[in-house]
Amino acid sequence: MSIKKILLSASLLQMGMAAQSQVYLDPQAAVEDRVEDALSRMTTHEKITVLHAQSKFTSAGVPRLGIRQLNMDDGPHGVREELEWNAWRTAGWTNDSCVAFPSLTCLAATWNRDLARLYGQSVSEEFAYRGKDVMLGPGVNIQRIPLNGRAFEYMGEDPLLAAEMAVPYIQAVQQNGVACCLKHFALNNQETDRFSVNVNVSERALREIYLYPFEQAVKRARVYTVMGSYNLWQNVHCSQNDALLNRILKQEWGFDGAVVSDWNAVTDTWQAATGGLDIEMGTEPRDYKGEPAEVYHHYYMARPLELMVEEGKVPMSVIDDKVRRVLRTIFRTSMNPRKVVGSLCSEAHVEACRLIAEEGIVLLKNAPALSPSKGGKPTPLLPLDLTKYKNILVVGENATRSLTRGGGSSELKPLHEVTPWEALHVQCSMFNIQRLPGYASGRALYDEVDPVSPAEQARLKAEALSKAREADLIIYVGGMNKNRHQDCENGDREGFDLSFGQNELISELADIQPNIVVVTFGGNPYSMPWLTKVPALVHCWYLGSESGNALVRVLTGQVNPSGKLPVTFARRLDDYPYADYGAEAYPGVNRQVYYKEDIYVGYRGFDKRMAAAKGKQRVAPLFPFGHGLSYTTYRYGKPVLNGRTVSIDVTNTGSRAGKETVQLYIGAMQCSEDRPVKELKDFRKIALQPGETQTVSFDLTDRMFRFFSVKKGQWTVEPGKYRISVAPSSAECKNAVVFTL
Repeated sequence: MSIKKILLSASLLQMGMAAQSQVYLDPQAAVEDRVEDALSRMTTHEKITVLHAQSKFTSAGVPRLGIRQLNMDDGPHGVREELEWNAWRTAGWTNDSCVAFPSLTCLAATWNRDLARLYGQSVSEEFAYRGKDVMLGPGVNIQRIPLNGRAFEYMGEDPLLAAEMAVPYIQAVQQNGVACCLKHFALNNQETDRFSVNVNVSERALREIYLYPFEQAVKRARVYTVMGSYNLWQNVHCSQNDALLNRILKQEWGFDGAVVSDWNAVTDTWQAATGGLDIEMGTEPRDYKGEPAEVYHHYYMARPLELMVEEGKVPMSVIDDKVRRVLRTIFRTSMNPRKVVGSLCSEAHVEACRLIAEEGIVLLKNAPALSPSKGGKPTPLLPLDLTKYKNILVVGENATRSLTRGGGSSELKPLHEVTPWEALHVQCSMFNIQRLPGYASGRALYDEVDPVSPAEQARLKAEALSKAREADLIIYVGGMNKNRHQDCENGDREGFDLSFGQNELISELADIQPNIVVVTFGGNPYSMPWLTKVPALVHCWYLGSESGNALVRVLTGQVNPSGKLPVTFARRLDDYPYADYGAEAYPGVNRQVYYKEDIYVGYRGFDKRMAAAKGKQRVAPLFPFGHGLSYTTYRYGKPVLNGRTVSIDVTNTGSRAGKETVQLYIGAMQCSEDRPVKELKDFRKIALQPGETQTVSFDLTDRMFRFFSVKKGQWTVEPGKYRISVAPSSAECKNAVVFTL
């Protein structure tokens, strides 16, 4: 036989072998057909291999069958810079910058479902372009306490708002062939003792408050993957919790995707195998001393699980269910023929970032201050007419600090980031504008923070106060940052006050110059002992790459602010509902935390206190849930009930175009079980020109009236009378109609 024929025969033989091993099923075929075909060809070892990590951020495919791996990366505010394959060090790439999108608290503050969809569309294009299949986010844990170091990654205190913003975000991401990994499931409401704390919560609070946004994301958005949390529930870690993952998530809700552990959240092979986990990530085996690259074979769901299968301790049916879920995820993402190519750092993404940031900024207070010109009618300080001021002083470290760095796993490497100072300097280039830090917070470190000496803090403060005497306008840009014990993973804030002496600095600046605008960044509420001295207050969350441009456009009136609070700002830390119950309620005692406020989280708890105190102001929030001012004014008519539809006319009575969020609240007037005074049930964001009136209508569905009955152990709708309110915030529900169900 000639060499040519020998080579041809060998080639044909190899092709035949490949045909027997590779999955040639049409990639356009139904996902379930592809899953079953692939599963039927896999060996036991190959099945086990796809159930655990093969690097810091990938899980294995099956090369023999042409099945690709899953590439994961941190979100949800942008695609994280590349790390080394087997280490937590950055890889040092020069082409892995991104657009840093606003924090999810900022997105929630827009109350705009269309912007949630735009956010998901934009961020997923960046993930796709970087070759990522699974975005670790979004997070929908409820902001139960105002100290949670990770609250900036979540969507506020109300389950309905969180759900309504998460669903279109997830839908848009997954339409592009990128999986969302919804996190952290569940009850991850504090960072203190997050690896070991067991959460004790009533089933009613669990269902009505903490699981609701997850349930909606599963049932309505059909989220592809879910991440188990570190904490325990019923004294079992949530990443291997049979009751949570199998009974509720998979069986009751019908979740057909894969459950991914949080990194290093797995503690036991048997519990992980039988408790509903599908992909184990980030485990650091304590007893392993071998080659670093071999560590992944020593994960709980690697060789130890394969041995249990061989010994008959874990049935193959359990393994096959897990593998089906992983294959389903692969075929929906990395092997999805319709997955988009995507784009990175495009003009469209930068514009989306700015639009979301602008609508998420919340104007909390806007009153007249000292007029720079004599006479005239007092007008609110904002929007700023910069031509009125000769000497402008910008004070505060956040005017120049990067707020995309730090924070833990959500840290980003933006291609560009416009700081408030950069944008202000451009806007005020023809004026005398100066900047001083006023305080220092130390370098942003994940574990600890380099301390700043008291002497240095005193010097910075004195310098700012001295310059303030020369200014006729002060723009203070401070708040929180992403240092440890600020807004950062793996640690909660240590107090309710602004750190680094900011409260005293703001107060003394206001004493010197009443024309002061205070701008704060951060994911949590905070104390404001200086509020009565300050005419204007703006809260920005974290705004991403376009931070400075978005802020300055709002301050100067190029954009009319329309953000609304997704979380209650209280006067004191002790005013929050959980605080009535001491250390057991937070941070916990002996690694047990008790949610004794039950369903009365956030505004629900404040309403309960107000009702008990008969409306006395001492228990009223400083800024209520849903609050947010505008540069125009709106008039709400009286709600009108027509069958199962409630309508209201909203009129822009000011001189500027603006956007207003109309909020629907419902409260039972009598009930067989205790219920909140009112609960958010829907909302609409509308745009109005000056003088324009729009009629906003809400259909009243049975779901809006239901509660989880402790007596019956199920969701229940009771006949009776309900108070229906349509209002601009949770504290302004004065006009109401009574609906009889």
